[in-house]
Amino acid sequence: MSATTISIAKDFSPYPAGRFRKDGKYSGTAFRKDLLVPALNRYDQVTVIFDQVEGFGSAFLDEAFGGLIRSEKMGKEFLTEHLKLDTNEEDMKIYVEFAHWYIDKAAEI
Repeated sequence: MSATTISIAKDFSPYPAGRFRKDGKYSGTAFRKDLLVPALNRYDQVTVIFDQVEGFGSAFLDEAFGGLIRSEKMGKEFLTEHLKLDTNEEDMKIYVEFAHWYIDKAAEI
């Protein structure tokens, strides 16, 4: 089984923000399309690390993670099996929970 890890802070930006590319180069769309989807298409297991990020807006989290279902047409079962969201920082745990919530909400539609 092949696996990879994406650190949002190190591999993308410690200051992710916005939903669309027009909102800036560190938007949820940019993260999803440029890093997350290629990794999910290439590896059996993708772990996304939320550590060392200054914070997340709801637009970024919804687009990056809920967008996997809405825009990329990935199923919740596929994501449950292949995507792990993780942090070692107590103040980041809420953002991991929100990312899961956006996936769940997108799957309900």
